[in-house]
Amino acid sequence: MVRDGYFYGFFLLAAAALLGWLAAPLWAVPALLLAAFFLWFFRDPERAIPAEAGSVVSPADGKVTAVSPLNINGTQQSRISIFLNVFDVHVNRSPIAGVIREVQYRRGKYLNAMNAASADENEQNVVTVEGEGHTVIFKQIAGLLARRIVFTKKIGDRVQRGERIGLIKFGSRVDVILPAAAAVRVMVGDRVKGGASVLAQLPADSVQLAAVGAEHSAQGVR
Repeated sequence: MVRDGYFYGFFLLAAAALLGWLAAPLWAVPALLLAAFFLWFFRDPERAIPAEAGSVVSPADGKVTAVSPLNINGTQQSRISIFLNVFDVHVNRSPIAGVIREVQYRRGKYLNAMNAASADENEQNVVTVEGEGHTVIFKQIAGLLARRIVFTKKIGDRVQRGERIGLIKFGSRVDVILPAAAAVRVMVGDRVKGGASVLAQLPADSVQLAAVGAEHSAQGVR
């Protein structure tokens, strides 16, 4: 469980005990129900991470709401959007193994995360990961209810595919931006699980070249 769950849960359980003691046991029921909800909401289950080279895993649990081409500074890329409702696990994971090259926190609006405009206008954290011969960008995007984005890594950190890197509280959205050559494995309407579901496959030749380069670098420092 995420630490926040213990914080909210303890506070509400204490409030329930106080209400039950000062008023009547019935008054404690709403606080107990809220405590149970928060303890469940901040759950953090273990996941089986795909080991296949080049796999891009989902950074979050949720429903795929868009798979679309995207042009960034004249370069064609692909974007996969995933909506998280309040019943989904909200822990975020790295889509690939690599090094975090850039982190940009952008203030913005709190539009409904199902709104396409939220990808550009909402408050968000944009993370660039370089690895396996490619650069992958993923966005933690705040929604109508989500007002806090948590990111636990920093620039220069090395992350593994599926490693926990933060969370977004309550309903929200994540976008994954991939090279156009990546083979997308999901469709709109698919349900995905963070760290376990494969969203796309990076080109095998680039992944192999990256692996060979890493091996030669390792041999050079022995």
